[in-house]
Amino acid sequence: MLTAEVGDDMMSEDPTVNRLEAMMAEMAGKEAAIFVCSGTQANQIAVRTHCQSGDELLINESGHIANFEAGGPAALSGVTVRTIVADKGLLDVEHLEGRVRSHDQHYGRTRLVCLENTTNLGGGISYSLEHMQRVAAWARSQQLRLHLDGARIFNACVSRGYPLTEVAACFDTVSICLSKGLGCPMGSLIVGSHHDIAQARRVRKLFGGALRQAGVVAAAGIYALENNINRLVDDHENAARLASLLDQIPGMTVEADTVETNLVYFRVDASYGTAVQMCAALQDAGVLIFPMGGQRMRAVTHLDISSEDIVRAAQIFRECLRRGISDQPPTTTGPYSK
Repeated sequence: MLTAEVGDDMMSEDPTVNRLEAMMAEMAGKEAAIFVCSGTQANQIAVRTHCQSGDELLINESGHIANFEAGGPAALSGVTVRTIVADKGLLDVEHLEGRVRSHDQHYGRTRLVCLENTTNLGGGISYSLEHMQRVAAWARSQQLRLHLDGARIFNACVSRGYPLTEVAACFDTVSICLSKGLGCPMGSLIVGSHHDIAQARRVRKLFGGALRQAGVVAAAGIYALENNINRLVDDHENAARLASLLDQIPGMTVEADTVETNLVYFRVDASYGTAVQMCAALQDAGVLIFPMGGQRMRAVTHLDISSEDIVRAAQIFRECLRRGISDQPPTTTGPYSK
């Protein structure tokens, strides 16, 4: 990052950003890519790229775009979000059939299908390749566009063993986050056709995301793509280890059927207190966990977490429950981070 060659990225003159975008496009088998500030910005740029004001998108009810992007589709693009219930966040054709509105002046135009891989609130579960191909074939038969929120797409690729090119082929655009498991300080990319990425550049400017000497952070993205993908298996193993240890603690219940990648969802028994109180007690003891409402919590493993850290964290969980958490003040409402 200190030695990155830089230029004006808004004018496509930053050589390090250009290299990162070319690298990502090639890895995804797409024509082009654009570097943006965050996963949320990437998703919202994609929505605006595919939709016009008055259109609607279809997404699972737990999808990040629908829940955790500050109402962006409506606020930024005038797009309605129609949510659909699907187990573990995995939308399939059976959930989507009959949802496309007729071309009637009374209705918003159904324009876009959004999937999330891995699913976040679904527990870090990934789609199979056949599943994504099935949804893509249906959407195209309906003349719909497709966007993948691929914030953790490399976790899915490592877990499932499929190449990114096969996944990206199912979608018109894919957002790919560098600051999740890949460990970068910031940044995401959108990949797609030359036409879609050219439109995305206009939207990035509109949304205030055009950058100047962005090579200093793009350099971290290049390093991550070259070094931090295959090691994601370590995070998955640590997540499985944490799930196993937590499930042995009285008062904790792990959602074991969702522990596939680097997310672990679990619940604290109501007799001990709430998730907010549990997370406050853990924070005081040096373990940062997000409360997800009620009794549910989420832990995320990443490249800064070792197997020794996992064992220590489980010990702290046990100690907190033994001391009692119900007297912990609800000092946080559970800030959400992807």
